[in-house]
Amino acid sequence: MQQYLSTLEKSWYELHRHYQFSEPQRTFNKLIAAYSEKQRAYHTIQHLYECLVLVETIRSELNDSNAVALALWFHDAVYDPQAKDNELKSVELFERYLAQDLQIDRIQKIKRWIAATQKHESTEEVDLQFLLDIDLAILATSPERFEEYEQQIQQEYAWVDPDVYLIKRKEVLAHFYQTESLYQTAYFQQNFEQRAKGNLRGYLGLSL
Repeated sequence: MQQYLSTLEKSWYELHRHYQFSEPQRTFNKLIAAYSEKQRAYHTIQHLYECLVLVETIRSELNDSNAVALALWFHDAVYDPQAKDNELKSVELFERYLAQDLQIDRIQKIKRWIAATQKHESTEEVDLQFLLDIDLAILATSPERFEEYEQQIQQEYAWVDPDVYLIKRKEVLAHFYQTESLYQTAYFQQNFEQRAKGNLRGYLGLSL
């Protein structure tokens, strides 16, 4: 927990140096509180941390790495497992917290990117491709972390009948597995695709 927080604080204040937020500490505290809400098991500061660490490893691939990082900070800022409008509410939260601090074109771009994490549709926009791939990078993690991830997702959906959950979850992961290119960028296809398909194959009980 403390490891995550120190890295997240460093990331946030690097963004503050770039954007000059009017209330950096207050906004940081609110975001950490949001990602620590009790209904979350996967969409937590751990997920945020994992996303932002990845941004650092691919910074040279991005056109606007600060905007990608800021969009990731807000992409799950609102999360209710029983709601269907989390991303749109996260967009509203971003606008409420930072609209006064950023140029209008950057606000519109980041709002569009946050909203895009709802459906993960194909795009030609390189930075958005990377942002969406980062959000799905968990699928290519170590087998141990993948198992933990699956347990965390199941915990968030504890309100669903277990048999129904299992059917629906397998449908979601089978869709990912059957997608010819799970990731949109060449970087993720080369470095993450094979591991992700292996994890999915293992979960679904499929053989090569």
